[in-house]
Amino acid sequence: MTEVASSPAEQSVRPTNPIWLGMRRGAMHKCPNCGQGKLYRGYLKVVGECEHCGHVLGNYRADDGPAYFTILLVGHLVVAPLMLMPFIWQWSPAVVVPLTLIPLAALTLAVLPRIKGAFIGLLWGQNPAVGALAPGR
Repeated sequence: MTEVASSPAEQSVRPTNPIWLGMRRGAMHKCPNCGQGKLYRGYLKVVGECEHCGHVLGNYRADDGPAYFTILLVGHLVVAPLMLMPFIWQWSPAVVVPLTLIPLAALTLAVLPRIKGAFIGLLWGQNPAVGALAPGR
């Protein structure tokens, strides 16, 4: 949804949906609600509630979505062009497998937390009330 400004000086279209803001904050491993608190307490373990604003982040269930999008992204942007390179087909598999799988695994593990954060930010942007304030705040 968009909101059109009423005054002539503000005759621009402003987004009222915070999806992009939440996705950007989540990709930076921050709370999508405030942008201050930490999103993770480990590699991929989401904190129960934001330490800064009290938003319950544990209510946003990412499930298999981030893994799917990570594989989709890495597979299409890295593996597919890699198949067009001649060394893949000409060199010995004993050289090609470690030369390609180790960087691919590292790339996948580096990208996965960012995509999961953006996914949680997307869920937050669609329905921020899901993670309302924690009880006692």
